[in-house]
Amino acid sequence: MDNLTFNDELLSRLPARGIDVETTLAHFAIITCLIDPALLRPLIHPRFQLDLIEVDGQERALLSVVPFMDQDFRFVRFPWIRWRFGQTNYRVYVTDTQTGEHVAWFIGTSLDSWTVSIPRHLWKLPWHRAHISFDCIYDETAHRYSRYRMQTTDSWADAEIELQDTGQPPTELTGFDDLETGLVILTHPRKGFYYRRDGRLGTYQIWHDRLQTTAGSTTSARFTLLEELCLVAPGEEPAIHSVLLQHETEFTIYLPPR
Repeated sequence: MDNLTFNDELLSRLPARGIDVETTLAHFAIITCLIDPALLRPLIHPRFQLDLIEVDGQERALLSVVPFMDQDFRFVRFPWIRWRFGQTNYRVYVTDTQTGEHVAWFIGTSLDSWTVSIPRHLWKLPWHRAHISFDCIYDETAHRYSRYRMQTTDSWADAEIELQDTGQPPTELTGFDDLETGLVILTHPRKGFYYRRDGRLGTYQIWHDRLQTTAGSTTSARFTLLEELCLVAPGEEPAIHSVLLQHETEFTIYLPPR
């Protein structure tokens, strides 16, 4: 994998307009799992190549579970209408063979709001209704979480995690030649692709500034979706590559998807 940097092109922001969405995300975590690429390959459109790293002499793909709380989800055209809800994304890191871009492949999303019916039916996004609860305490003085727990129930992808936060920025990411390359891959995919609910290929684009994450670890992590997809043995926790946390960040989502 070539070395990657947070250059001006990667950080540039398209103006938001119309039905584009702006939102403040809280309790943003990227819990990345090491997965056998042979198990993931059938879930990904042939256009995309898995981004692989070597860990203990074996090639591994990277799948992240990304929980967060949308604090003020709002359309640019109607900023006075706002929603607050929990969300959890399941994404795999891939390269688009048509453009060479490093992007995210979304397996699906859990959303704790009735509004999930809009993207699910209007744009055929693989989004699913869920109940998501956060039990978090953030220490403003130490700039770290003293408690981070999240639970998703009543969903296609039940999950339960408890994280520890060092309060310190990451100093390395296993399998990457340098830290910045790993951070670009894991924290900054601006385009997402997915199988629509009708089987067609879909895509959408986001923007956020460079994240200022802290390094964490898992006390416990169970994701039923990974078991159901046979990516993790039943009853076992996944092999965790890394945990990155950010208390808050601003996101822009460009709509409609294509």
